[in-house]
Amino acid sequence: MLIEQIIKEKIAQAVNQLYGQEFDPQNVQVQNTRKDVEGDMTVVVFPFLRISKKSPELTANELGQYLQEQVDEVSSYSVIKGFLNVTISTSYWINQLAEAFTDVDYGFTKATEESALFMVEYSSPNTNKPLHLGHIRNNLLGFSLGELLKANGKRVVKTNIVNDRGIHICKSMYAWKQWGEGKTPESTGIKGDHLVGDFYVLFDKHYKKEIEELVATGVSKEEAEQTAPSIVAARELLRKWEAKDTETIELWSMMNQWVYAGFDVTYKELGVDFDQIYYESETYLVGKDEVLRGLNEGIFTQREDQSVWADLTPEGLDQKLLLRSDGTSVYMTQDIGTAKLRFNDYEIDKMVYVVGNEQDYHFKVLSILLDKLGFSWGKGLHHFSYGMVELPHGKMKSREGTVVDADDLMAEMVEVARKTSEELGKLDGYTEEEALETYKTIALGALKYFILKVDPKKNMMFNPEESIDFNGNTGPFIQYTYARIRSVIRKAEEKGIIPAINFDKAMAISEKENELIKTISLYPSIVQEAAESYSPAVIANYVYNLVKEYNQFYHDHSILNEDDEDVRKLRLVLSTTVAKIIKSGMGLMGISVPERM
Repeated sequence: MLIEQIIKEKIAQAVNQLYGQEFDPQNVQVQNTRKDVEGDMTVVVFPFLRISKKSPELTANELGQYLQEQVDEVSSYSVIKGFLNVTISTSYWINQLAEAFTDVDYGFTKATEESALFMVEYSSPNTNKPLHLGHIRNNLLGFSLGELLKANGKRVVKTNIVNDRGIHICKSMYAWKQWGEGKTPESTGIKGDHLVGDFYVLFDKHYKKEIEELVATGVSKEEAEQTAPSIVAARELLRKWEAKDTETIELWSMMNQWVYAGFDVTYKELGVDFDQIYYESETYLVGKDEVLRGLNEGIFTQREDQSVWADLTPEGLDQKLLLRSDGTSVYMTQDIGTAKLRFNDYEIDKMVYVVGNEQDYHFKVLSILLDKLGFSWGKGLHHFSYGMVELPHGKMKSREGTVVDADDLMAEMVEVARKTSEELGKLDGYTEEEALETYKTIALGALKYFILKVDPKKNMMFNPEESIDFNGNTGPFIQYTYARIRSVIRKAEEKGIIPAINFDKAMAISEKENELIKTISLYPSIVQEAAESYSPAVIANYVYNLVKEYNQFYHDHSILNEDDEDVRKLRLVLSTTVAKIIKSGMGLMGISVPERM
């Protein structure tokens, strides 16, 4: 049991025995003692004054004396203005370090066959464009959340729904038919998802021009947007696709295969994966059938133009379109079908959708509709809503071609990592192959950490240059510290020094060592907190704090040149354990750490 919980339970017991009143241990306020005050843990005494009917100082002293008598781990205490500061024995911290050092899976809980099954959906790209910076945040959050849940003993299925049908892909298809001249990824040397994205942008360019021409003839802008030849043709392609027109299906299949191949390259480079991929083209009909069932059962209504709607005004929302007047589906229809298929395929205990906060309303509606359709799990869906990513020059727009492609960004990050490393001389003596691999590790570490260290709920500004900095709260700073520790460990191995703790010797530890061990002991609770709060940022900022503590220790204490053999080995245990936790914590964010830098 962690010392914090021990103190909470003993304080509650003390209140009962000293003052004759029950007190819930979980309501006992225990926090880390301020660094300018002697002690390790601080108990807030003020909530007990109405029970003790004594002054804060006297109450704190009585509780402190009880703790010292009843808890072996408490070596001393002090009282400052009604705050009880408790000092924990060195032996306790040494034992905590030993546990962290010896436990291969320190901080993690292993899943069993009975563990809850979480399905985490992330990525969810459209097949009319390559993945962009916004997708990067989505993929990194989804992948990391899956790893955090697994680290907390959950069974996890990481899934992706590919939006491979609809008006968006039909726009790219129409543009390729009109102006593509038979171009393919092979004939152009352009990655498939980028090529299809180019045609999406081309469609928008022609579409806008047609609108301008129609408006110039006296047509209203609204009418022009509906009657422009390009959009009419794209809608016709969508109608033909849903009617299974052979030529349309073949074109759709060909262009989507280009995109899938492109996505696979990007996912591999980014280091994310999926256990199951669903395709909207295979799920939307299931959703359509559910909507028609709801219509027949009086759950939904049909208007004169034959469109199908859900009336959500009793829930404080509005009317929601489920099927267009021509019978074609909308995103909501597809999501209903996908949800049903997933719960048929897996015994899911919790379904988590990793989708940006601009879709908060969508998932609120989805949950209500699934509940109305009689699915018991409808209300239990969780929308992991996160903020948008912006660049210093503003928001991105796909159809205008102003997005930052994920591939281009990752390539730029590698180049920035190369320049920065060369300027600092970080990789002197590396072969060209070793250097390139390390540049990639640094670049992706910088990208992932910069994005994941931010509270997911917040919007964020991404700056490539700021992310690759070997000082401060960055991925490269943490990676460099890990490489430094590994260098110390290799030198120890060369000298035959084996990390060990001499439990037979009463060993004094310094304040810096004590702080470092305390930070190490927090890791299991941090892993739990990160999963429960759906926030990889909790892990990111913990690892940064651990690294800061280690660097202060490293600056003030000799390790391999320490004269006392037992102290030398203990400090090597400290270093080895910190390196293990850095690698573990960064791994939960999908970040690799290099052995040398």
